[in-house]
Amino acid sequence: MNRKKRMWGVGAIALALVAAACSGPDAGGNQGAAEDWKPTKPIEMIAPSGAGGGWDTTARTMQTVMDQEQLLDKPMAVVNKPGGGGAVGWSYIAKKKGDPHTLFVTSPPILFVPLSGQSDHGHRDFTPVAGVIADYGAIVVKEDAKWNDINELMEDLKKDPQSVSIVGNSAPGSMDHMQFVKAANKAGVDVKKLKYVSMQDGGADTALLGGHADVYSTSVSQAVEHARAGKVRVLAITAEERLEGDAISEFPTLKEQGIDDTFIIWRGIMGPPEMDPAAVEYYEQQIKTMLETDEWKAQAEKHGWVEWFMTGEEFKEHLDQEYEIFSELMEEAGLD
Repeated sequence: MNRKKRMWGVGAIALALVAAACSGPDAGGNQGAAEDWKPTKPIEMIAPSGAGGGWDTTARTMQTVMDQEQLLDKPMAVVNKPGGGGAVGWSYIAKKKGDPHTLFVTSPPILFVPLSGQSDHGHRDFTPVAGVIADYGAIVVKEDAKWNDINELMEDLKKDPQSVSIVGNSAPGSMDHMQFVKAANKAGVDVKKLKYVSMQDGGADTALLGGHADVYSTSVSQAVEHARAGKVRVLAITAEERLEGDAISEFPTLKEQGIDDTFIIWRGIMGPPEMDPAAVEYYEQQIKTMLETDEWKAQAEKHGWVEWFMTGEEFKEHLDQEYEIFSELMEEAGLD
């Protein structure tokens, strides 16, 4: 897949032109059309993780670009709510029922974590607002590791799945774990015996660099700075084709090394339960505008992100479809 290709959703946002005299607030005090609804207080953007992870990076990049381009009518503040692989943040947001001033960054763990029984809240408990970006998984080792490519690593794992420790920032059964499970399964490894170590509040890269883990399962955006600094070697990424960008173009794919597997780490924005559709439409439009700015495109290039815009309705359909796919994957890995 070419990074420059825009992955826009097929749905367009139609803004109704309603005369001011005919428009009035709904029961919650919000206007019924997107152009009439405006935030009335600062917007809280929740990153359900510690600082520095993919959710946090996405949230803070959005905050910076939204502020620089003056796209929102009120300021946006990023708030970290780490714990439980996202579950602590989701519990906080679930209590904000109907609040149009609270948003959060989400990705596949909103599906994985509830499926593994580690959260009472899943994607159907929240309001999809928009799809934003696609990132890809990266399988990373220290620069001086003995493995020169992904096949050498997988051969060792096939001989003894317990001989290699794999670390990630997500919970067992969640994204970093499952993207590695998916690739190893395709390579013929007994994935039920893999030794995965979870660092849910961050620090997986530190564990790798400190010699406390052998392999780091992460995203391209989280691996690239260490790769540029010459600290790590990226054995494989989960994209369909090589990506473009400084250092990123050197990362080989699983597919080119004979492992027929891909994994998209999408990220999107959701809100609390029962969020006003007019507010959803407002944020949907601002996010679409943000993705078209030069500043956002520069940030996407830096992080290795691909544009992945979806309307709230398209995002909802995507989540439902992914839920079914991941349910089957976790059953196969013995994690259901």
